[in-house]
Amino acid sequence: MRSDLKTVSVPVDGGALAVEVAESDSAPLLAIHGVTSNCRLWNWLRASAPELSLVMPDLRGRAGSFGVSGRSSLRQHAEDLVRVLDALSLDTVDVCGMSMGGFAAVELATGWPDRVRGLVLVDGGLPMAAPVGLTPEMLPAAFTPQLGRLARPFEGVEEYLAYFTRNSPLLDPADPLLRDNLAHDLGSDGRVRLSPEAVLSDAEDVFFGESSWLRLTGPVELVCAEWSVGPDTPPAYPDEALAGFRSQLPTLREPRRIPGADHAATIMTHTGAAVVADAIRAVVAD
Repeated sequence: MRSDLKTVSVPVDGGALAVEVAESDSAPLLAIHGVTSNCRLWNWLRASAPELSLVMPDLRGRAGSFGVSGRSSLRQHAEDLVRVLDALSLDTVDVCGMSMGGFAAVELATGWPDRVRGLVLVDGGLPMAAPVGLTPEMLPAAFTPQLGRLARPFEGVEEYLAYFTRNSPLLDPADPLLRDNLAHDLGSDGRVRLSPEAVLSDAEDVFFGESSWLRLTGPVELVCAEWSVGPDTPPAYPDEALAGFRSQLPTLREPRRIPGADHAATIMTHTGAAVVADAIRAVVAD
């Protein structure tokens, strides 16, 4: 899968974003990963929909863009993504965002509506209720499972893979696409290239910031999980929330719930990625 990729360096405030570009048959689609992930979150989408041309940045503070300095926020991500589109001479694109990447996609679509045609949101992007009692000051504790990987170096990808899948019960440790995704996280010193400050700043925006989702005007597809983390956990978007979104946003189509999938499995499994691919095809064909 790596042979048809090229990596582009895009100057932004505080440094340069690393952007992987997979060229194929379709018009380019901008794909925005989640809060603790990297651009190879889209490995499974590439496998499910090889016809898609994808523009996949590492967001600031993550993986190949780990060294970009300055405060991270949804607005800053949107500004960075406009720089990416400009650098690649892309006037208008469809956009797919997963989790926090969905919120960045909404920020881009409402802040620069002439640059975004349609959206596919994967278990994110629309208002997500904060866990009961959560405050901004409690975010470091709430993100302990995600940030615990920063405490020490790993001897290699296999050790990191074993650590990662302990908190992701529906992912397959033997999946080579997952191994590749996690290898992209690691620096030469065995440490995960992930800024805790960026994660917590972005999480605060997601849970406590103002959302502009009601200003969306283009077609919106929403793909969502049955569970949050593992079987029988409450989903990020219960059915009543989905009904409320549809009543308020006329351009939101019937959401696609993936049975038997949790948050990570919506895109980091072949089953989930196939549903996301169908949602993308629906938006692109509009």
